[in-house]
Amino acid sequence: MMRRAPPTMALPGPIPETRHDWKTIQTLLPYLWAWKGRVLFALACLLLAKLTNVAVPMVFKDIIDTFTVPGVDKLQQAVLLVPLGLLAAYGALRFSTVLFTELREIFFARVTQRAVRTITLQVFEHLHSLSLRFHLDRQTGGLTRDIERGTRSIGSLISYTLYSILPTLVEIALVLGILAYRYDRDFTLITGTTLTIYVIFTIVVTNWRTVLRREVNELDSAANVRAVDSLINFETVKYFNNERWEHDRYDEQMQKWEAAQIRSQISLSWLNLGQSLIIAAGVTLMMWRAAGGVAAGNMTVGDIVLVNAFLIQLYMPLNHLGVLYREIRQSLTDIERMFGLLDKNREIQDAPDARPLFPPGESGPCEVEFENVGFAYEANRQILFDVNFKVGAGKTVAVVGHSGSGKSTLARLLFRFYDTTSGSVKINGSDLRALQQASVRAAIGIVPQDTVLFNDTIFYNIQYGRPTAPREEVIAAAQAAHIHDFIERLPEGYNTRVGERGLKLSGGEKQRVAIARALLKNPPILIFDEATSALDSKTEKAIQAQLEQVAVGRTTLIIAHRLSTVMNADEILVLDAGRIVERGAHRTLLEHGGLYSQMWALQQQENEVSV
Repeated sequence: MMRRAPPTMALPGPIPETRHDWKTIQTLLPYLWAWKGRVLFALACLLLAKLTNVAVPMVFKDIIDTFTVPGVDKLQQAVLLVPLGLLAAYGALRFSTVLFTELREIFFARVTQRAVRTITLQVFEHLHSLSLRFHLDRQTGGLTRDIERGTRSIGSLISYTLYSILPTLVEIALVLGILAYRYDRDFTLITGTTLTIYVIFTIVVTNWRTVLRREVNELDSAANVRAVDSLINFETVKYFNNERWEHDRYDEQMQKWEAAQIRSQISLSWLNLGQSLIIAAGVTLMMWRAAGGVAAGNMTVGDIVLVNAFLIQLYMPLNHLGVLYREIRQSLTDIERMFGLLDKNREIQDAPDARPLFPPGESGPCEVEFENVGFAYEANRQILFDVNFKVGAGKTVAVVGHSGSGKSTLARLLFRFYDTTSGSVKINGSDLRALQQASVRAAIGIVPQDTVLFNDTIFYNIQYGRPTAPREEVIAAAQAAHIHDFIERLPEGYNTRVGERGLKLSGGEKQRVAIARALLKNPPILIFDEATSALDSKTEKAIQAQLEQVAVGRTTLIIAHRLSTVMNADEILVLDAGRIVERGAHRTLLEHGGLYSQMWALQQQENEVSV
């Protein structure tokens, strides 16, 4: 059977054509200037290293000239005319060049790594502060690759500029000054013209190559997105026997990446050829002019050695100017992309005068109220309409309804993952928008419908509810969630790793871990969002009794599909298409004969059939 061609996948977040290189540099500088003492010392070492580097050929010239003075015996010259101090100075300058270079790197290493660490933590913290809407839309593979490239590029940018470009510019200025002072202006003119042509050619060609390089990076990110997405959904791939399909989709992206990479490599070869031609022409003209000076008696052999040494010292780093310029531009692009994450708007953030729900170190009963709440994920997709209900302190309210009626949205609004479109959500009479998010979320524990675990041990995942909890309390929470015995039967017990997103555990086992985690948090407000949906009937009944016991004295919101789990709630709300259509106790709603009664009858029939 022939497979249809894989669909084309959009590239993740291309960089806009308008670049902001100076803005990126201005954003980066404060992180470096925080260590201004080390920065200034490193720059001083850089200048001293270049001064000694330029002085080496000049001392070597004097040594050569001393040996080539006409009419004197060479051995006599060596013994009598070559000052020992000159030879010592030559060796000292050679060593000093390396000494100051390494001192610069030693003192600047902390600056670079601390800047990388600070920025990475800032990006990480900012991503956690962004709204759920951002994280639902993100492409994890492309996002992680952007952060990885951005943090790596900070070190690269500093290395290329401070260790390569800036030293080269300083050396060029020193050499041109020496040539202008000691020799005819032809030498300065040839050197300056050659460097100018070289730099212009390099920038023009590299700008062309930057477009190709950017395409390579975007295709690389797109391929990474496909690979990560496929591996995360490993089980789904296996269920539908689509390994070849995933292979073809990944290969489609890799073929585009391969073609772009080849174009980029060929353009690099043309750049290298052009640079070599310009350098060869400049060196030839300089040596021709120096040889003419020696023949005319205006220059010595030492002068030829000096000019040649200067040219070698200048052109050796310039050989890599194209690579350096390209990498600097690419580093700026990658850093700009990462800084772009910091510019993402925090849709949900604390007001300047936001206050904590409780004073530090205190807690207490909570009353939750939804007052005329309307909400829409998108402007043309209204989810909730004028929802009004109150969960008294220590009371239990259940929300039931068909799938898509907006039940889980209530939990998201209570956690303030989103702000209401209209109306307000209140705790103890205070609008959530007037409270600090951290204090609100600290007061709420949830057992979500879709339990996702960290790729760590069972113990870590339970303890995550309260990371400072001692082992005894973690085990007690596991026992309350009826998962302790199962864990004890595992070869590694609580140290068993659960795999990516907890895939090594069954749905019911993951849900019981989530229940244990919520119980360990011990909050005044509990949310059970289909908390027992993945459990068998026997385990569900046992845990349901435990949950009801835990809910005593706590403000509890139960979101459920199985009506048998909410029979004992103080009040039951029936949600239909985003509106509360019925409310009351279990018995009252059955007697009413409305939607709740119909749902109850249907589920009872399903239970009888399953038996």
